[in-house]
Amino acid sequence: MRPFATKPSAFKWLYPGMKVKRWLLLLLLGTTVLSLGFAYSLREIYDVWAFPHVFYYLFLQFVPRWWRALLFAVAGLTAVIVAVVQLNQSLLAAFLTPGRDNVVDIVYRHRFQKGRGPKIAALGGGTGLATLLRGLKSYTSNISAIVTVADDGGSSGRIREELGMLPPGDFRSCIAALADDESLVAQLFQYRFGGEKELGGHSFGNLFIAAMAAVTGNFERAILESSRVLAVSGRILPSTLDNVILCAEVVDTGSSDKVVSLVQGESRIPSQNRVIGRVFLQPDGVRAYPGALRAILDADLVVIGPGSLYTSVIPNLCIDEIAKAIQVTPAPKVYICNVATQLGETEHFTVEDHIQAVQRYIGNTYLHVLINDNLSVDVPDQWSVDLVARGETELQDDHVVAIYEADVIDRNNPWRHDSLKLAERLIRIYELLKANRANERTVA
Repeated sequence: MRPFATKPSAFKWLYPGMKVKRWLLLLLLGTTVLSLGFAYSLREIYDVWAFPHVFYYLFLQFVPRWWRALLFAVAGLTAVIVAVVQLNQSLLAAFLTPGRDNVVDIVYRHRFQKGRGPKIAALGGGTGLATLLRGLKSYTSNISAIVTVADDGGSSGRIREELGMLPPGDFRSCIAALADDESLVAQLFQYRFGGEKELGGHSFGNLFIAAMAAVTGNFERAILESSRVLAVSGRILPSTLDNVILCAEVVDTGSSDKVVSLVQGESRIPSQNRVIGRVFLQPDGVRAYPGALRAILDADLVVIGPGSLYTSVIPNLCIDEIAKAIQVTPAPKVYICNVATQLGETEHFTVEDHIQAVQRYIGNTYLHVLINDNLSVDVPDQWSVDLVARGETELQDDHVVAIYEADVIDRNNPWRHDSLKLAERLIRIYELLKANRANERTVA
């Protein structure tokens, strides 16, 4: 499967599955029947009335009848085609951006490139999930982004505290990622106000979602309507609607006797600069959002990560129903390991450390793992991060089916994935696994 090519082609209207030919045939049939009725009327008039001699030339009576029929048919068909094309352009001009895709490209992309793509459930949050979604939307619109709701810092934290609603920041980023990147509305959604006054630090998208929640009456509806405004490719779902607090048990490594202390709040965990023992959600018994569970159980592929390991990815897995859904879904599960360590969370972590941390929360679940193998990129020392590499010892985990290595790093931002590289490699893994399952069924 390849991403949609924007090169226009009128012949795409004739592709099977476009659901256009049937209406063109109906239009042709209707025009033919109408013309037949008009012809009967003309024949009656022709037999009764006496026309001036000039009509002999206007109706081409000096030409054999079969040739006349052919000439009139060609002229009529040409007129119909020109009229339909110009009418479509006139009616749809308000919905198309000049210089961008035309109508046939949009229909083709919807029918073939997106509407028929695999159903992918992606769990995460923050920049990592948005990066993945930005690449995946070129391959499918059957995307369900399941987003953590534990964010309590920055603009999202302020809105959460003042309005008592779920934090909108990660949802805003996912909406913008699944929308048209070149859209002015998408840029507006990501705009952040400057200054130190009340609006300072807030993003327009966060305020928009907050206002939409007030207008529609709930957060779910606000995300749905906000997604429609930007015509996103897929769905963005919260992992839970409960008001949760992310907590972490951190280890004081400087003491001779390791002391475990509790840190409450997603934004406070990385700032401790201490080893994280485990994270969990308060209160206990957090209920999963039903739509998120359905998306996981119905998916063709479940993707975990990338993103901040303990504050974006694992908070979704801390919900028991989410973890159980991942365990029982027949879809293959792919964990995308981060390309770089993160200060305050995963210093000195290897690939194996990341995998073991995820497995701790989803239990005995068979995982496929995608890692970056381009370690030649220079990372400045002042960034306080390292590229994540394989450890010196082999991973002792029978539930890791395979580890796929590929260059998926963003050379301009070496601590992040390249969205296009990542999506292309992920889809290749999906197609490989799909082909393997088909072969197994054939052999059986």
